[in-house]
Amino acid sequence: MVTTRIIDSEPALILEEKRKNLVISDLHIGFEDKFSSNKNTVKKNSSINEIISNVTKIIKKENPETLILLGDVKSSIQSITDLEWKDIPYFFEEIKNSLEVILVPGNHDSHIDRLIPNDVTVISSKGMILDDVLLTHGHTMPSKNYSSVNNIIMGHIHPVYFDKNSLLNGERIWISIKSDKSKIFPDTKGNLNITIVPSFNPYFYATEKKYYKKSISPIVEKIKDSTTAKILTLDGTIIGNESILKDLI
Repeated sequence: MVTTRIIDSEPALILEEKRKNLVISDLHIGFEDKFSSNKNTVKKNSSINEIISNVTKIIKKENPETLILLGDVKSSIQSITDLEWKDIPYFFEEIKNSLEVILVPGNHDSHIDRLIPNDVTVISSKGMILDDVLLTHGHTMPSKNYSSVNNIIMGHIHPVYFDKNSLLNGERIWISIKSDKSKIFPDTKGNLNITIVPSFNPYFYATEKKYYKKSISPIVEKIKDSTTAKILTLDGTIIGNESILKDLI
């Protein structure tokens, strides 16, 4: 049986079955060009080292056997930028020696095979199964072959809470959804639990709402009108339910 645990105050979770797996999503290494277009600044050359430091800190604390990346390691979509050529190999070289690394590619990960070491496992963008859990980026519909799962863990959405009157304005959040399984897997019955993982990159959408662009997911499109939900801060505090879901996904 798989157990799932959100890591306190981190955009990461532990998924434990026979092995202990650390799950994170949406690193968007090389994002600085997009970020600067939003008229924000980040200290030059600091972001990749901050990402590596944060991942390493969690690995040391949790001691997982496997790191599962739920896509969008890259930030550019169709090309590889000079920054990605430099920073993505650097990230994997710094991380991979401490544990096994598995990548479920996202929609930004074109040509990612040219940037990663041979001992990093890249699987289908459709996702991977652990017991009754599907781990996927979230930009594609799950195969009907995965209809036995009762849980989906995905990224892609980069959920952020916006309320200019709240201290949480602009903060990354978790979204936990319960929906009818038949919405995703026709001809099946029961409930499907969907967990949307926050972006691991702390800068990518930490900006004003006018710069926020929702990522379109076929999974979310299928279930968003008939679902119950919990909205949680990074530390696990519930701050909302399905009544505000339409503003977040």
